[in-house]
Amino acid sequence: MKILVTLKRVVDYNVRVRVKNDGSGVETDGVKMSINPFDEIALEEAIRIKERGEANEIVVASIGPDACQQQLRTGLAMGADRAILVETDALIQPLSAAEVFLKIIEQEQPDLVLMGKQAIDDDCSQTGQMLAAMWDRPQATFASEIVLNGQSAQVTREVDAGLETIEVDLPAVITVDLRLNEPRFVKLPEIMKAKKKPLDVKPLSDMGLGAEEDFEMAGYEAPAKRAGGQKVEDVAALVNALKQRGLL
Repeated sequence: MKILVTLKRVVDYNVRVRVKNDGSGVETDGVKMSINPFDEIALEEAIRIKERGEANEIVVASIGPDACQQQLRTGLAMGADRAILVETDALIQPLSAAEVFLKIIEQEQPDLVLMGKQAIDDDCSQTGQMLAAMWDRPQATFASEIVLNGQSAQVTREVDAGLETIEVDLPAVITVDLRLNEPRFVKLPEIMKAKKKPLDVKPLSDMGLGAEEDFEMAGYEAPAKRAGGQKVEDVAALVNALKQRGLL
């Protein structure tokens, strides 16, 4: 079995996001960048599947500038076998990303595609669903548990009402949630070994695709600062304060 895992380069989740002064986007200069946390969980699951002997190759793929090689090398250090970077400096939106990953699928012919349920920069949660539809294969989203059964996968997924268990035929696209696993810590020896693993870089134009923008960002702004709290003497004063604010 071959597993394809998609990785996105995003601002590290521990970094406080700052909007540019002109409101044109998020400040990334000098900011720590990392693998999207949900994608890291997807890769960890792929590695665990391989360690159980249920897969023999893991390929990680990303779309973006040359700097994305850093995140792909991290993926290789975690345990992936090969990496593919579709290089472009353009902003890639969900539909364009799905089209690029479909091209990679056609070339690699994976038996399973694992993706994060969403990226923490745009929170779209669309690429996996679009990819499955374009590939014309089953999908299972928001997975909190994955059990492979030969040519099918049993997926427990998180829904509003609780947990739902479904079974999908392989090949399939599965997007993962936070509770699926906890990614491993990458050690220095693995980082050194990852430098020798193959990383194929190909321009977006070589895939016969462009970075079409389906929607335009009008602007960015930071959320309004919260007003300070107010202390009250007793319950009666609390009720009176709520009435003054029109909340009661």
